[in-house]
Parts: sequence; structure tokens; C-alpha cells
Amino acid sequence: MARKADPKKRIDILAAATKVFAQKGYAAARIIEVAKAAGVGKGTIYEYFRSKEELFFAVFESMMRGMAESMSQTADRLDGPFADRMRALSDQIILSWLDQLDTYALVMEFWSATASSPSRNMFKKLFQQGYRQLRTVVQNLIETAQAANEVSADIDPYKIASAMIGTWDALLLQAWIDSEFDALAVSRSYMDVILRGLMSAVQPSPPLAPLEGEKI
Repeated sequence: MARKADPKKRIDILAAATKVFAQKGYAAARIIEVAKAAGVGKGTIYEYFRSKEELFFAVFESMMRGMAESMSQTADRLDGPFADRMRALSDQIILSWLDQLDTYALVMEFWSATASSPSRNMFKKLFQQGYRQLRTVVQNLIETAQAANEVSADIDPYKIASAMIGTWDALLLQAWIDSEFDALAVSRSYMDVILRGLMSAVQPSPPLAPLEGEKI
């Protein structure tokens, strides 16, 4: 069946599907529930998405795109010393997810889909792209700081960026599981420790050796 080209309605369906999948889980969610939440008929959903699985992947794609755009915009706005830029980025990542923690269950559903879904390779590829984009943002910040002698040249930006992303993931998972866990406070303490480590080895550049015959 030909699909309608109504971007707003598609966005409304994706928003409704996000809530239904987060509340019910993929297996228990029904298309009729998504239709009701979106204020459309069940048939309308199938005019945009051929199946529940296709709709589920579209929700994942939309969330990953939104995250990438948010991080890119945040990175473009960062200024000041390296430590301030990294703290601001870390806070943005944590706060953006804490503001929508009720939908974090979807992240677990998406991870599950990388192992059991018929479309698992598509889910894996999109996860891969998302992590690479975020890793690049953090890596670029560290490399810029190295060029400005704010961070030790001995640091591997790729490895540090990868470890930071893993930590943010783990903190958010704990916040989702435990309502008493303060992910923002922990992430700030962690970032202070990491920044001290990244910047501690930086030494003032040694003076240039005088040219032959030059008076000292």
C-alpha cells in the first residue's frame, strides 16, 4: 500500500509508539495501542510502517538521530577551557537522559533487538553509528585540548573517549534501575577525577635552545 507523505503525522505516530513501547515493552505492545495513543486508526499506522518491527526500528532510528543532533549542537556551543567544555558535555549527556528516564527502558529493548530481532544487524549498525558519532565529539575535544597544551600529548583521545562513553552508559543504567542513584552527582565527581588525570601530566613547554652564536 502506498504510504502517505505527511511528516507531522509520522512524527506523531513515532512519539506515540515511543511511549507505548516504553510502557509495555516490544513484545506486549500492540499496534492498536499505538494508533489510539496517536489519535489515528490502526490502518493509518500501516500506511506508514509495514509492521510492528519496522515501527520499532523507526522509533530507535528517531531516538538515535535526536541524540546525535543534540550532542552536535552542544559541542558547537562549547567554549572556554577544556575542563569546562568536558563538564558541560558530560552534564548535557546525563541530564538529557534523566529528563526522559521513563523511556530509558527502550534502550534495553533496543539492545535486546541486537541479539534476537530478525533485523539485529540493522540495530547493531545504528548503535555503531551512534557510538562513533559521540566518540568523535569527545575525541575531537581532547585532541583540540592537546593542541592547546591543555591535555597531555601522551593521552590516546580515542581510548579515553570510548571509556567515558562506557561510563555514561553505566551511570544511566544505574539511574534507571535505582531511583535513589544520583547519576549527575556521580558523573561530576568522576569527571573531576578524569580531568585531573588528563591534565596532570601537562608541563610548560621548555625554552627553545639558542641558535649558534646567539647571546643568551
